[in-house]
Amino acid sequence: MKKGLLVVMVLILTAGLLFAGGSGDSGNKVQLTFSSWRTEDVAVYEELIGMFQKQNPDISVTYRSYKTEEYQTVLATNFKGGSAADVIHLRAYGNFEQFAQPGYLMPLTEEIIPELKVFSKQSLGGSTSIHDNKVYGVPYASMSIVIYYNKAIYDKLGLKVPETWNEFIANLEKCKSAGITGLANGTYAGWASEVAWGSVAPNVYGGNDFYDALIAGRTNFLDPRFIASLDTFAGLSKYMPSGFTGLDYVEQQMLFINDMAAHFLGGTFEASYFQAQNPDLNFDLFVCPPAKKGDTQYISSYMDGSYGINNASPNKEAAIKFVRFLASKEAQQFLCDKLGVIMEHPDTVPSSPFLRKVANNPALTPTPYVFLVGFRYEQPSGSALMQSGLQALLGGQANSRKVAEDIQTGIAIYYKPFQK
Repeated sequence: MKKGLLVVMVLILTAGLLFAGGSGDSGNKVQLTFSSWRTEDVAVYEELIGMFQKQNPDISVTYRSYKTEEYQTVLATNFKGGSAADVIHLRAYGNFEQFAQPGYLMPLTEEIIPELKVFSKQSLGGSTSIHDNKVYGVPYASMSIVIYYNKAIYDKLGLKVPETWNEFIANLEKCKSAGITGLANGTYAGWASEVAWGSVAPNVYGGNDFYDALIAGRTNFLDPRFIASLDTFAGLSKYMPSGFTGLDYVEQQMLFINDMAAHFLGGTFEASYFQAQNPDLNFDLFVCPPAKKGDTQYISSYMDGSYGINNASPNKEAAIKFVRFLASKEAQQFLCDKLGVIMEHPDTVPSSPFLRKVANNPALTPTPYVFLVGFRYEQPSGSALMQSGLQALLGGQANSRKVAEDIQTGIAIYYKPFQK
């Protein structure tokens, strides 16, 4: 009896030690949360987190993704309720500013994140506050706006990649004459219309000269150069599909993916999606050509986001380690390869042949994507005004002058350089 009791006691003690040991291991790990709007990238980020955890076995990171259209609201609710993640994937420019100003985000310096030194001023611009000039995030990816073209259709019609705007229009005319839809784009999705305009506009309004003057208040949206960019974009509607005003974003993509349109005006983020949806699609891209061969060739570019730290995080030391990892060449090259995007670390090289045509191309002059970069900090945002304006313009409810007037009036409510 005594022997049996002794065995039972030994088993209980052994089990207790085992459970205590397991609890101790778990308790010693710092539990970090990382939130993002990238629901489609869960597997990639979990693999990246695994790499970090191997290097930092005392830290565990949980990735939480939310629907794109709900993300800003979720962040606002979580910050106010004190439940925001430790590390936060932030949208760029005005979309992060609403969280920086109330003090929800931790300002980042080169002393805290030494890796910030390698990033350019332009790439840090997407996470730099216009109010206090402090940086609140490590750069994520940059995007540019291009023109995709169907190589099979080009071969069939004997077309060449255009070097001037008139050559591009000539290609569209040949497509139209052959009964082929020239542009897959439509206007039902306002944001996609803004992107499409952004692909052609800089070479009309003059790129950086116009943008810099606009930001400084030396000109405004009634500038003839801006109105000309609206006229130019409106002129492309004759090459869009029948019923383009009711064509949503996915329908536009499908027309191009299924060889039903010769071109698609869109962002560099489209390339990997096109390939995934139709591996047999024979396509490539070019940047909108200038009016004359040899003129400056502008390409609209912008930062897509950054990685920031919750200022109220109880795990700031671990959060800093994780954000430093996200800023490293190792992590940025991994995301560059896996997501098919241009990462901002200067030593990363895109594996995608499409992105290599855009990244660090000396023949191209990057220029800010006007409304996203400069006018999304207040309401009504420049993008909201532009998107509704483009829908009215291409739908025949307004002319370019009227659209420009509405944009100017809306932004002048809060933008002081326009109030002089």
